[in-house]
Amino acid sequence: MNWLLVVAGAMVGAPLSFLTDRAVQARHETVFPRGTFAVNVTGCLILGLLSGAVSYGAVSHSPQLLLRTGLCGALTTYSTFSYETLRLAEGGARFFAAANVIANVIASVVAGLGAAFVGAAFAQAVWA
Repeated sequence: MNWLLVVAGAMVGAPLSFLTDRAVQARHETVFPRGTFAVNVTGCLILGLLSGAVSYGAVSHSPQLLLRTGLCGALTTYSTFSYETLRLAEGGARFFAAANVIANVIASVVAGLGAAFVGAAFAQAVWA
């Protein structure tokens, strides 16, 4: 039955990823894919909060499957980053393709780790 928790989380995470991406992109008139960056950093924040909650005994195994594996697994994605970079390069927006690689290799990792640490610190403040 654990797989049902993963499926349930993914059923929320995938549409949430799409809707968040569309909402972010609608606010910015550029071909640069800011939505994927926002989704990945948000997923890292959720994972950090969840990891902190697990460390302090506030979350058991089942919610981890639902949220970490299901929701965040479907919410965050590097395959979308790869597709968007390829689409930019093929469409002649090579500068934006290169900027997307730099943003996702450097900025996503830094922002994602920062968000994970913030989430874990918040969990510590709440449950420690």
